[in-house]
Amino acid sequence: MVLLHGSGSSLEGFERVATLLSASYDVIRPDLPGFGRTGPRPDRDYRVRTYAGTIARFMTALQVPRFAVVGNSLGGNIAWNLALDASERVDALVLVNATGYPEKTLPAGLRLARNPLLRPLLRRWLPRSATERGLREAVGANSAIVDDAMVDRVHALTNRPGNRSAFVDFANTDQPDRSADIPKIAVPTLVLRSAGVDGQHFARDIPGAVERVHADGGHLLPEEDPEWVATAIKEFLR
Repeated sequence: MVLLHGSGSSLEGFERVATLLSASYDVIRPDLPGFGRTGPRPDRDYRVRTYAGTIARFMTALQVPRFAVVGNSLGGNIAWNLALDASERVDALVLVNATGYPEKTLPAGLRLARNPLLRPLLRRWLPRSATERGLREAVGANSAIVDDAMVDRVHALTNRPGNRSAFVDFANTDQPDRSADIPKIAVPTLVLRSAGVDGQHFARDIPGAVERVHADGGHLLPEEDPEWVATAIKEFLR
């Protein structure tokens, strides 16, 4: 099983979920290119389909021919693109507050990174307060997971060499709209979403998809309620 984190995050975003699943599955958590400790792509190609191809090659290098793929946010977008482009390798698909449909509003971090006046500055400097604000906007109203330790961890990884520029490049990458292809997904699919996160229609559009809705969570559901996420995944794959 491979777990794919979201934008601005890292493999730590699935840490507790991975621990809970590891008793039953071989769990792999990469830092996606441009995030965490992997570092930026030399070719600066941050298209979602490129990410999907990278994960497919990564799993080939690990000699894993078939696998379940779980993705949160951007990771979910990559996961369903992988299910379309390499369906023969994907045994199951789990989308956790995944993206991929045209969005009416963007997270604050993406909006800032697309501002032509701020782009050069963000490549060189990102205040810790911006990291904290982005995290607080990404969790549910009743969540208490955003503390100094979490902010310090995310901010430190964001400020690793090349990661700020990679995020700006990612935010300004033209992502083709593939949402019309979502009904073509033909692998068993579990959709996990928070009630307050809308605008995505995977359960409606993927044939046979199973959906579970978390009443209180925000976008970072694997960190906000890892037990709920892990239990849902285990029950689905049983």
